[in-house]
Formats: sequence, C-alpha cells, structure tokens
Amino acid sequence: MRVLHTSDWHVGRTFHGRDLLAEQESVLSGLADLIADEHVDVVVVSGDLYDRAVPSGEAVETCVRVLGRLRAAGAQLVVTPGNHDSAARVGAFGEFAAAGGLHLRTRISALHEPVLLDDEHGPVAFYGIPYLEPDPARQVLDSHADVPGASPIEQRGHQAVLTEAMNRIRADLKSRDEPRSVVLAHAFVTGGDVSDSERTIAVGGVDDVPGAVFDGVDYVALGHLHGPQRLAEHLRYSGSPVAYSFSEAAQRKSVWLVDLDATGLHDVRRHELPVPRQLATVRGELEALLAEPEYAAYEDCFLSATLTDEVRPLDGMRALQERFPHAVHLEWQPAGGRATAELRYSEAVRGRDDTAVADGFVADCRGSEPTEGERALLAEALHAVQLAEVRE
Repeated sequence: MRVLHTSDWHVGRTFHGRDLLAEQESVLSGLADLIADEHVDVVVVSGDLYDRAVPSGEAVETCVRVLGRLRAAGAQLVVTPGNHDSAARVGAFGEFAAAGGLHLRTRISALHEPVLLDDEHGPVAFYGIPYLEPDPARQVLDSHADVPGASPIEQRGHQAVLTEAMNRIRADLKSRDEPRSVVLAHAFVTGGDVSDSERTIAVGGVDDVPGAVFDGVDYVALGHLHGPQRLAEHLRYSGSPVAYSFSEAAQRKSVWLVDLDATGLHDVRRHELPVPRQLATVRGELEALLAEPEYAAYEDCFLSATLTDEVRPLDGMRALQERFPHAVHLEWQPAGGRATAELRYSEAVRGRDDTAVADGFVADCRGSEPTEGERALLAEALHAVQLAEVRE
C-alpha cells in the first residue's frame, strides 16, 4: 500500500494580509497528479485542514474542491483535525463521507477505532488522533474508561493524554492480531524544528512529547510543525504545503510517499512541491533597493524589507511596492541603531512639557526632528486637546 502523508494545509490563511487561496488550491490540487502518477492508495492529512475553527465560506469551498480532486484521482482520504480546526465542524457528516472514501477521524472517544483499508497483503489500520487539548481530552478519555487498554490519567499535559491515546490504539491493534498500522497525530514531538508560523500548543510551559510515546506502530504521520522533517524512520512531519512565514523561506516544501509491504514499513520517499511564489528578504537603504539591478530577481517574490536609512522614509511600503508589488513586510533599522535603542517612558517625559514630549516622539519614531510645519500641527493638536479637557 502506498500512502501520501501531508498536513497543515491551513486553507484560508493569509500571508501578511495577502490572500493565499489561489496558491493553496494550485499546490494542493496538484497532488492529484502525484496520486495518479505514483499510484497512491491513501492520502492522510494530519491536522490543520483549515486555519480557523470557523473557516470562511471561500475556504470551505476551496477545501471541498481539493479533496474532491484527490478522491477522483483514485485515493482514499483519512483526515484528522489539528489545533487550528474545529473537530466538530471538520467531522460533520463523517459517516456519510466515509461511504465516498473520505474518512474523518475527529472524535477523541473513538480514536482507538481505525479506518481499515485492504491491499493484497491484508488490512492496514489507520488511526486518527485529533489534536488533544490536555484537560478537555483527559475528561473525554476518562469518561470512556471501558475501552480496552484504558487506564486513569494521573498526570496533566500533552504527554499524558497522548500516552493514553496510544495505549488504547496498541490495545486495539493487539485485539486485531497486529495488522500493519498508520497513526495520524497532531503534536509537537521532542526534536522537531519550529518556525514562526505555528501557533503554540504549550500548556503550563510544557508542549512537547517524546517520540517513544508512538512506539509500536509502523508509521506515524505527524502534523503541527511546518517544516518537513524526519525524527525517526517511522516518525515524520510532512510540513505545510506552502510557506506561511519568512522563517520558512529556505524550507523545501514536500510530502512523504510511504510504502507498506507485507511486514510493515518498507520505504519512505520525499516528493517536493512546487512553490507558487518565492519568499525573499532584503536589507538596505530605500533608494538602493529601488534602483540597484541586483534586486531585480526579487520583483516577483513575497518580500520582507529592512530599511537602513538614517531617517525613516515617508510611505516606504508604497514606494517599495512600485518596484516590488508583492512586498508585504517592512521594518526600519537605521544603521546607527537609534530606532532599536530601549526607551523608558519615565525618562522620556521627565522634566519635559507636552510639546517637547510630542517632538521627541516624532524624532524617536522617524529618526529626525519634526519640521516647523509639523511642530505647528502638533501644537494645534495639543491645544485642541487642552480645550476639550477644559470643556469637560
């Protein structure tokens, strides 16, 4: 059996305010060609199908179209929710969807019940562990203590509830005479590399779990971290299909193609995904960024720029976007470091009247003193505030 492991689609997410639905649909729909070319039997999506618990109508429509194309390409689909999803919404009509080949594993109480799919060697058991918010998950698991392998959860945190979830899965595997197995889990496993775009799942300062929690199964398809990575031969993150932060610029977005033979895990191959728009970062004075030919390669990229001008350029983003229409992030760090120096409020206002404080604010933010015209406007604004206070 050949399995395609993907996760963290985050359909509906924006990139610094830019809509990404077209890019997401392009990359994800392209998986249909991979399914056909590589004869993929099952696609697993390990959480964060959407970016929000209540996705927009456009995001839902996009996701439905993508899942339909993947199913039409010939693969069964197994999906479990992540910390960005609403398990109840993702799992709506799950029993009906399963009849069409879309298996939604969203109920904590049923995480030990696998999707059984057959190949020439017999069944493969697919277990979906939805994201387990520790305290609510503990309550649900403890309320279903009659499940084989269940035991009271004495500790708090992700490790405790995931350990209990895996105990129940291993007990179910044993009751079925140990078929080959794949577990989908949305968690932060110790040793994984983070980026800037994952939402923390820390509770009480502890958010990671050891990989040994998942021992006893043939393959663990992890979700949550956005960079593709191998923690062990059978324990991997696929990462997100597109980049959601500039910290991911160097990542090679991909999916895993997992082959199971008669005895279990046989081979895992990485397949890189197309990049709809490259990410780039530049640093320098605004005039140089707008004029120098060396920056021409970045004109079609999502761009993050750090301006080093001594004085903050007026309307710098608008000027940048004349050459770089996809510039989405701008910082000002003057070469002298003046804008990054720590400024304490008490020191900034001590012994200064309102006019001096306002002038100092402009100078600290922009790197240059206000002009005479600007001082006149500030004085007018301060006077209006004083009049208003008197009337009150």
